[in-house]
Amino acid sequence: MNNQLNLDELAIRIKNVRHLMIVTGTNKGLGNSETIKYSEELDNLIIQFQLKSLL
Repeated sequence: MNNQLNLDELAIRIKNVRHLMIVTGTNKGLGNSETIKYSEELDNLIIQFQLKSLL
């Protein structure tokens, strides 16, 4: 059950960071350092989600 809460929390964070990345990329450009920061954070969150979902 605790694992599921973590997956739910990660899913919410993924959704929020994806939104921030899209908004920032639209407003500041895809090569902007802030957009890239969100992209890297999103990659890490997705990897965490995938690893936890295997357990």
